[in-house]
Amino acid sequence: MSHPSLGLPMAAASPRSADAARRIREAAPRLAARALEVALDKDATFRDRHDQTGLRQRLRDAELLAERVALSVAAGDGLPAREYADWTAPTYRRKRVPMDDLIALCRGLQAALPGVLAPHELGVAQAALDEAIAVFKWNRRLAGDARKKNALLQFLYKGA
Repeated sequence: MSHPSLGLPMAAASPRSADAARRIREAAPRLAARALEVALDKDATFRDRHDQTGLRQRLRDAELLAERVALSVAAGDGLPAREYADWTAPTYRRKRVPMDDLIALCRGLQAALPGVLAPHELGVAQAALDEAIAVFKWNRRLAGDARKKNALLQFLYKGA
């Protein structure tokens, strides 16, 4: 993969990986819906944190994640998904979206991808999502994340 600031095209994808990326792009709305379902099933408070507009935004976020996974599969590298997670984390923090919700969407995409990709094609996609999850976890520790904090630690930190 070439450096993005140089304006050079991405490295040529093999026909097999290009076909897998095409299938991910075509199934992106279905993958996003399944990812959101998985996230809602795993975390009962997800629906409480987001109203209908917020759920539609998370659905769109999952579609964008699927697009970046498709780019990662086409390139054979997890860099596009990792960079996307790095670029968007400050925006999500500003919107007060917990990084745990984005991690749940990534896990949901991991659960939905076997319906679109063959078993031998899943490796790059799963690795790309793992890299995005690692970035979201790293950003989770920064100040400004909207997750619920430990009340005792917050009390000790603020002092009595």
